[in-house]
Amino acid sequence: MKAIVQTAYGSPEVLELKEVDRPEVKEDDVLVRVHAAGVNAGDYFTLSGSPWLVRLMVGFPKPKNYIPGWDLAGRIEAVGKNVQGFQPDDEVFGACEHTFAEYASANADQFALKPANLTFEQAAAVPTAAITALQGLRDAGKMKAGQKVLINGASGGVGTFAVQIAKAFGAEVTGVCSTRNVDLVRSIGADHVIDYTQEDFTQSGPRYDLILDNVANRSFSDLRRSLTPRGVIIPNSGHSGMGYVIKAYLLSAFMRRQGRPFMAAANTEDLVALKELIESGKVTPVIDRTYPLSEIPEALGYAAEGHVRGKVVIIMEHINDA
Repeated sequence: MKAIVQTAYGSPEVLELKEVDRPEVKEDDVLVRVHAAGVNAGDYFTLSGSPWLVRLMVGFPKPKNYIPGWDLAGRIEAVGKNVQGFQPDDEVFGACEHTFAEYASANADQFALKPANLTFEQAAAVPTAAITALQGLRDAGKMKAGQKVLINGASGGVGTFAVQIAKAFGAEVTGVCSTRNVDLVRSIGADHVIDYTQEDFTQSGPRYDLILDNVANRSFSDLRRSLTPRGVIIPNSGHSGMGYVIKAYLLSAFMRRQGRPFMAAANTEDLVALKELIESGKVTPVIDRTYPLSEIPEALGYAAEGHVRGKVVIIMEHINDA
């Protein structure tokens, strides 16, 4: 099969399109023929080898034929003998490793049936970003209906899902973004939109019960000024440097309003919850650009600039059907 392979750490130019062996299907796994894959912040970490803990997973001192990618949507090609609930030809989406390839294999617990109203391209944009938004708001933030919720970084991958999920849960949502993204954030349901180039939400305005921080561009002391007395900050560690993550952990030990960073983990139950929100029309993926598999270096280069509106998606159907 064709796959993007990483053999060194560095810029997107270290990635190559190669022929590799198709992955094996273990007893609890499903083998998926990938039609589309989402680009995530985790792809930058594995590409650069930073933070250093990444290298324990990808390869030390350098990657050895590592296939990057964390999200996919496609059709099941085969199932392991212990797998129940899936069968060949099922259309699925999920989060697993090594998805920048024609085929990917992982535990069945990391997949769910694809939302019926989404294309493969749209479905591939969902898993990691939407799971992060869901678990950050619902689990880490303990969000409740009627609360005032602020999404810092509302126009990115996690942010666009967070705005919609918070609205679906009955929150009053404020999104923070740049001037060019104000209309986008308003169009996906935000009750209020703050253009950070024109207004500093930490200096004035309402107080919030929950702040989901996706960009780490403000100090924790600044963010706390915008909280209600019982409000809490939830840092999304998937979009931040290690210094930010460590500081958040240390502060959370003795400051009640400082939530700990969390690491989202895909599971079938939460993917099904997202599927239901999507099929009900309450959540819709926002896609900025798509690229073919062979242009993943260009896709990652664009995403790394930090101006993506929603998600970047890799399309592989043209290769699968060749």
